[in-house]
Amino acid sequence: MKQIEFSKEERAAATAKLRAYFRDELDQDLGQLPAEMLLDFIGRELGAAFYNRGVTDAQQLVRQKAEDIVEALYGLERAP
Repeated sequence: MKQIEFSKEERAAATAKLRAYFRDELDQDLGQLPAEMLLDFIGRELGAAFYNRGVTDAQQLVRQKAEDIVEALYGLERAP
C-alpha cells in the first residue's frame, strides 16, 4: 500500500488536534515536532488498519447498493 501523504494544511490541522487532545485530556504540552512525529507514527503503524476498515465499509455499501439495483431491475420486469 502506498503511504498516505497529507497536504501542509492537513498536517497542520491534524497536529493541532493532537496537541489540543494532549493539552485538554492529558494535561500535557505536546510540542509541534513531537506532534508531527506522533502523527507520522500513527500513520505508519495504525493507518493501514483504519484505511482497511474504510475499504471494507465501502465494499459493504457498494454490495448493498448493487443488491438494491438488482431488486429494482427485477421490479421492472414484465410478464411475457
